[in-house]
Amino acid sequence: MADLSHSSDDNSTDSREETSQESKLDFSEDEEALITRMFNLVGERWSLIAGRIPGRTAEEIEKYWTTRYSTSE
Repeated sequence: MADLSHSSDDNSTDSREETSQESKLDFSEDEEALITRMFNLVGERWSLIAGRIPGRTAEEIEKYWTTRYSTSE
């Protein structure tokens, strides 16, 4: 029975990790404005843009940009 309660704890940890990853893609209005301005200046140079936003990676910014501004035609 101890094994069952342990595996239950593992599931709750996994769901917390997913929530943490999802919240990382929530950008503030200031961050969004900065990303837009930087994109207009340097294009898809995500690492340069990420260098201006503390705590953000190039991958996070690229994912944000493509999900928000992707053009599917």
